[in-house]
Amino acid sequence: MTIQDAPPPTESTPSPDVPPTAPPSAPHVALFVTCLVDLFRPSIGFATVKLLEDAGARVSVPEGQTCCGQPAYNSGDRKSTIAIAKQTIKALEPFDYVVAPSGSCAAMISHHYPELMRADTPWAKRARAVALKTFEITQFLTDVMKIDTVTARFEEDVAYHDSCSGLRELKIKTQPRKLLSSVDGLHFKELMDEEGCCGFGGTFCVKYSDVSNRIVDRKMQAIEASGAETLLAGDLGCLMNMAGKLSREGSKIRVRHVVEVLAGMADGPAIGEPQTDD
Repeated sequence: MTIQDAPPPTESTPSPDVPPTAPPSAPHVALFVTCLVDLFRPSIGFATVKLLEDAGARVSVPEGQTCCGQPAYNSGDRKSTIAIAKQTIKALEPFDYVVAPSGSCAAMISHHYPELMRADTPWAKRARAVALKTFEITQFLTDVMKIDTVTARFEEDVAYHDSCSGLRELKIKTQPRKLLSSVDGLHFKELMDEEGCCGFGGTFCVKYSDVSNRIVDRKMQAIEASGAETLLAGDLGCLMNMAGKLSREGSKIRVRHVVEVLAGMADGPAIGEPQTDD
Protein backbone atom coordinates (compact mmCIF):
# COMPACT_ATOMS: atom_id res chain seq x y z
CA MET A 1 0.00 0.00 0.00
CA THR A 2 1.23 3.49 -0.80
CA ILE A 3 0.01 6.93 0.17
CA GLN A 4 0.61 9.25 -2.71
CA ASP A 5 -0.64 11.85 -5.12
CA ALA A 6 -2.57 10.46 -8.04
CA PRO A 7 -0.29 8.76 -10.58
CA PRO A 8 -0.42 9.53 -14.28
CA PRO A 9 -2.94 7.45 -16.25
CA THR A 10 -1.79 4.00 -17.29
CA GLU A 11 -2.68 1.91 -20.31
CA SER A 12 -5.12 -0.06 -18.18
CA THR A 13 -7.00 3.03 -17.02
CA PRO A 14 -10.55 2.73 -18.47
CA SER A 15 -11.68 5.33 -20.97
CA PRO A 16 -14.65 7.56 -20.07
CA ASP A 17 -18.04 5.86 -20.41
CA VAL A 18 -16.42 2.42 -20.78
CA PRO A 19 -16.89 0.29 -17.65
CA PRO A 20 -13.90 -1.91 -16.75
CA THR A 21 -15.07 -5.35 -17.83
CA ALA A 22 -12.08 -7.45 -16.79
CA PRO A 23 -9.43 -6.31 -14.34
CA PRO A 24 -5.79 -6.14 -15.37
CA SER A 25 -3.57 -8.77 -13.78
CA ALA A 26 -2.60 -6.43 -10.94
CA PRO A 27 -5.14 -3.57 -10.98
CA HIS A 28 -4.07 -0.32 -9.38
CA VAL A 29 -6.81 0.44 -6.87
CA ALA A 30 -7.43 3.77 -5.18
CA LEU A 31 -8.69 3.19 -1.65
CA PHE A 32 -11.34 5.75 -0.79
CA VAL A 33 -10.92 5.64 2.97
CA THR A 34 -14.12 7.55 4.01
CA CYS A 35 -14.32 10.12 6.79
CA LEU A 36 -15.69 7.83 9.48
CA VAL A 37 -13.09 5.12 8.89
CA ASP A 38 -10.29 7.68 8.93
CA LEU A 39 -11.48 9.36 12.13
CA PHE A 40 -13.06 6.56 14.14
CA ARG A 41 -12.03 3.09 12.93
CA PRO A 42 -8.81 3.04 10.84
CA SER A 43 -8.61 -0.74 11.29
CA ILE A 44 -11.37 -1.01 8.67
CA GLY A 45 -9.10 0.71 6.17
CA PHE A 46 -6.20 -1.62 6.92
CA ALA A 47 -8.49 -4.66 6.64
CA THR A 48 -9.70 -3.39 3.27
CA VAL A 49 -6.12 -3.00 2.06
CA LYS A 50 -5.33 -6.57 3.13
CA LEU A 51 -8.32 -7.97 1.24
CA LEU A 52 -7.43 -6.01 -1.88
CA GLU A 53 -3.77 -7.03 -1.80
CA ASP A 54 -4.70 -10.67 -1.14
CA ALA A 55 -6.86 -10.44 -4.27
CA GLY A 56 -3.86 -9.32 -6.30
CA ALA A 57 -4.45 -5.58 -6.43
CA ARG A 58 -1.88 -2.83 -5.99
CA VAL A 59 -3.36 -0.35 -3.51
CA SER A 60 -2.74 3.38 -3.14
CA VAL A 61 -4.39 5.98 -0.91
CA PRO A 62 -4.59 9.23 -2.90
CA GLU A 63 -3.70 12.18 -0.71
CA GLY A 64 -6.11 14.45 -2.56
CA GLN A 65 -9.20 12.65 -1.27
CA THR A 66 -11.33 14.18 1.46
CA CYS A 67 -15.05 13.68 2.12
CA CYS A 68 -17.25 12.31 -0.67
CA GLY A 69 -19.63 15.22 -0.04
CA GLN A 70 -22.63 13.39 1.40
CA PRO A 71 -23.26 15.71 4.39
CA ALA A 72 -23.34 18.77 2.13
CA TYR A 73 -25.38 16.93 -0.51
CA ASN A 74 -27.97 15.69 1.98
CA SER A 75 -28.24 19.20 3.43
CA GLY A 76 -28.98 20.75 0.04
CA ASP A 77 -25.66 22.55 -0.37
CA ARG A 78 -25.07 21.72 -4.03
CA LYS A 79 -22.33 24.33 -4.51
CA SER A 80 -20.09 22.83 -1.80
CA THR A 81 -20.92 19.29 -2.91
CA ILE A 82 -19.85 20.00 -6.49
CA ALA A 83 -16.57 21.54 -5.30
CA ILE A 84 -15.87 18.46 -3.16
CA ALA A 85 -16.84 16.13 -6.00
CA LYS A 86 -14.47 17.82 -8.45
CA GLN A 87 -11.57 17.50 -6.02
CA THR A 88 -12.43 13.84 -5.44
CA ILE A 89 -12.72 13.09 -9.16
CA LYS A 90 -9.30 14.62 -9.83
CA ALA A 91 -7.77 12.48 -7.08
CA LEU A 92 -9.38 9.22 -8.22
CA GLU A 93 -9.57 9.28 -12.01
CA PRO A 94 -6.00 8.07 -12.82
CA PHE A 95 -6.54 4.69 -11.13
CA ASP A 96 -7.90 1.45 -12.58
CA TYR A 97 -10.55 1.17 -9.87
CA VAL A 98 -11.82 3.02 -6.80
CA VAL A 99 -12.86 0.91 -3.80
CA ALA A 100 -14.48 2.05 -0.56
CA PRO A 101 -15.37 0.10 2.61
CA SER A 102 -18.75 1.83 2.51
CA GLY A 103 -21.79 1.40 0.32
CA SER A 104 -22.99 4.94 0.99
CA CYS A 105 -19.74 6.63 -0.05
CA ALA A 106 -19.34 4.36 -3.08
CA ALA A 107 -22.93 5.13 -4.10
CA MET A 108 -22.33 8.86 -3.70
CA ILE A 109 -19.46 8.69 -6.17
CA SER A 110 -20.95 6.16 -8.59
CA HIS A 111 -24.57 7.34 -8.60
CA HIS A 112 -24.75 10.96 -7.53
CA TYR A 113 -21.58 12.51 -8.96
CA PRO A 114 -22.75 12.07 -12.59
CA GLU A 115 -26.09 13.66 -11.74
CA LEU A 116 -24.38 16.58 -10.00
CA MET A 117 -22.16 17.23 -13.02
CA ARG A 118 -24.66 16.66 -15.82
CA ALA A 119 -24.94 20.39 -16.63
CA ASP A 120 -21.15 20.70 -16.95
CA THR A 121 -20.21 18.66 -20.02
CA PRO A 122 -16.43 18.23 -19.41
CA TRP A 123 -16.95 17.36 -15.75
CA ALA A 124 -19.93 15.14 -16.54
CA LYS A 125 -17.70 12.97 -18.69
CA ARG A 126 -15.05 12.76 -15.98
CA ALA A 127 -17.65 12.01 -13.31
CA ARG A 128 -19.10 9.15 -15.37
CA ALA A 129 -15.66 7.66 -15.93
CA VAL A 130 -14.93 7.59 -12.19
CA ALA A 131 -18.44 6.38 -11.40
CA LEU A 132 -18.08 3.36 -13.68
CA LYS A 133 -14.99 2.10 -11.86
CA THR A 134 -16.10 2.78 -8.27
CA PHE A 135 -17.16 -0.14 -6.06
CA GLU A 136 -17.85 -1.10 -2.48
CA ILE A 137 -15.26 -3.60 -1.21
CA THR A 138 -17.36 -6.82 -1.13
CA GLN A 139 -18.90 -5.88 -4.48
CA PHE A 140 -15.44 -5.37 -5.97
CA LEU A 141 -14.03 -8.63 -4.62
CA THR A 142 -16.91 -10.79 -5.84
CA ASP A 143 -18.17 -9.04 -8.97
CA VAL A 144 -14.91 -7.68 -10.40
CA MET A 145 -12.09 -9.82 -9.02
CA LYS A 146 -14.27 -12.97 -8.94
CA ILE A 147 -13.23 -13.84 -5.40
CA ASP A 148 -15.64 -16.10 -3.53
CA THR A 149 -13.50 -17.34 -0.64
CA VAL A 150 -11.25 -15.76 1.96
CA THR A 151 -8.73 -17.22 4.40
CA ALA A 152 -10.10 -16.28 7.80
CA ARG A 153 -11.50 -17.81 10.97
CA PHE A 154 -14.19 -16.32 13.21
CA GLU A 155 -15.87 -18.74 15.58
CA GLU A 156 -19.04 -16.86 16.43
CA ASP A 157 -22.70 -16.64 15.48
CA VAL A 158 -23.17 -13.54 13.34
CA ALA A 159 -26.04 -11.58 11.83
CA TYR A 160 -25.69 -9.19 8.90
CA HIS A 161 -27.42 -5.83 8.44
CA ASP A 162 -27.96 -4.63 4.87
CA SER A 163 -27.19 -0.92 4.79
CA CYS A 164 -29.63 1.15 2.74
CA SER A 165 -27.26 2.66 0.16
CA GLY A 166 -25.42 -0.58 -0.49
CA LEU A 167 -28.61 -2.58 -0.84
CA ARG A 168 -30.82 -0.15 -2.71
CA GLU A 169 -28.37 1.81 -4.83
CA LEU A 170 -25.55 -0.70 -5.39
CA LYS A 171 -27.63 -3.92 -5.18
CA ILE A 172 -25.27 -5.41 -2.59
CA LYS A 173 -26.95 -8.40 -0.97
CA THR A 174 -25.33 -11.73 -1.83
CA GLN A 175 -21.75 -10.46 -2.07
CA PRO A 176 -20.89 -10.14 1.64
CA ARG A 177 -22.80 -13.31 2.46
CA LYS A 178 -20.92 -15.29 -0.18
CA LEU A 179 -17.58 -14.20 1.29
CA LEU A 180 -18.71 -14.76 4.88
CA SER A 181 -19.80 -18.30 4.02
CA SER A 182 -16.14 -19.16 3.45
CA VAL A 183 -14.98 -17.98 6.90
CA ASP A 184 -14.04 -20.96 9.06
CA GLY A 185 -16.08 -21.32 12.24
CA LEU A 186 -18.62 -18.64 11.37
CA HIS A 187 -22.30 -19.46 11.82
CA PHE A 188 -24.84 -17.21 10.12
CA LYS A 189 -28.01 -16.14 11.92
CA GLU A 190 -30.91 -14.69 9.97
CA LEU A 191 -31.92 -11.21 11.02
CA MET A 192 -35.59 -10.27 10.90
CA ASP A 193 -36.08 -7.11 8.87
CA GLU A 194 -32.47 -7.40 7.71
CA GLU A 195 -33.16 -4.93 4.90
CA GLY A 196 -34.81 -2.37 7.16
CA CYS A 197 -33.05 0.93 7.87
CA CYS A 198 -31.09 1.23 11.11
CA GLY A 199 -32.13 4.88 11.54
CA PHE A 200 -28.74 6.46 10.87
CA GLY A 201 -29.11 8.08 7.45
CA GLY A 202 -26.23 10.51 7.93
CA THR A 203 -27.69 13.92 8.78
CA PHE A 204 -31.13 12.30 9.15
CA CYS A 205 -30.32 11.04 12.65
CA VAL A 206 -29.45 14.62 13.69
CA LYS A 207 -32.39 16.36 12.02
CA TYR A 208 -34.95 13.75 13.10
CA SER A 209 -33.42 12.20 16.20
CA ASP A 210 -36.74 10.99 17.65
CA VAL A 211 -37.68 9.17 14.46
CA SER A 212 -34.14 7.81 14.14
CA ASN A 213 -34.27 6.43 17.67
CA ARG A 214 -37.57 4.67 17.03
CA ILE A 215 -36.13 3.04 13.91
CA VAL A 216 -32.94 1.84 15.60
CA ASP A 217 -34.95 0.58 18.57
CA ARG A 218 -36.88 -1.71 16.23
CA LYS A 219 -33.62 -2.80 14.62
CA MET A 220 -32.10 -3.54 18.05
CA GLN A 221 -35.00 -5.83 18.90
CA ALA A 222 -34.43 -7.79 15.70
CA ILE A 223 -30.72 -8.08 16.41
CA GLU A 224 -31.34 -9.36 19.92
CA ALA A 225 -33.93 -11.86 18.67
CA SER A 226 -31.49 -13.30 16.14
CA GLY A 227 -29.32 -14.92 18.81
CA ALA A 228 -26.17 -13.57 17.17
CA GLU A 229 -23.06 -12.85 19.17
CA THR A 230 -21.75 -10.34 16.63
CA LEU A 231 -23.50 -7.97 14.24
CA LEU A 232 -21.81 -7.20 10.93
CA ALA A 233 -22.47 -4.60 8.23
CA GLY A 234 -20.63 -2.73 5.51
CA ASP A 235 -21.10 0.89 6.57
CA LEU A 236 -19.45 2.35 9.65
CA GLY A 237 -22.13 5.01 10.16
CA CYS A 238 -24.81 2.33 10.47
CA LEU A 239 -22.56 0.22 12.68
CA MET A 240 -21.80 3.09 15.06
CA ASN A 241 -25.49 3.92 15.30
CA MET A 242 -26.48 0.33 16.11
CA ALA A 243 -23.50 -0.22 18.42
CA GLY A 244 -24.44 2.89 20.38
CA LYS A 245 -28.03 1.76 20.80
CA LEU A 246 -27.04 -1.77 21.81
CA SER A 247 -24.55 -0.40 24.33
CA ARG A 248 -27.05 2.02 25.88
CA GLU A 249 -29.50 -0.85 26.31
CA GLY A 250 -26.87 -3.02 28.00
CA SER A 251 -26.61 -5.59 25.20
CA LYS A 252 -23.59 -7.90 25.04
CA ILE A 253 -23.73 -8.18 21.25
CA ARG A 254 -20.53 -6.99 19.60
CA VAL A 255 -20.50 -4.94 16.41
CA ARG A 256 -17.88 -5.07 13.65
CA HIS A 257 -17.38 -4.07 10.04
CA VAL A 258 -17.59 -7.06 7.70
CA VAL A 259 -14.07 -6.51 6.31
CA GLU A 260 -12.54 -6.97 9.76
CA VAL A 261 -13.91 -10.53 9.84
CA LEU A 262 -13.13 -11.29 6.18
CA ALA A 263 -9.54 -10.12 6.58
CA GLY A 264 -8.99 -12.08 9.79
CA MET A 265 -8.49 -8.84 11.72
CA ALA A 266 -11.32 -9.09 14.25
CA ASP A 267 -9.22 -9.81 17.32
CA GLY A 268 -9.28 -6.25 18.67
CA PRO A 269 -12.04 -4.39 20.52
CA ALA A 270 -15.38 -4.23 18.73
CA ILE A 271 -16.94 -0.94 17.68
CA GLY A 272 -17.72 1.11 20.78
CA GLU A 273 -15.60 -1.00 23.11
CA PRO A 274 -12.70 0.66 24.93
CA GLN A 275 -9.30 0.33 23.30
CA THR A 276 -6.69 -1.75 25.06
CA ASP A 277 -3.11 -0.65 25.75
CA ASP A 278 -1.66 -3.55 23.73
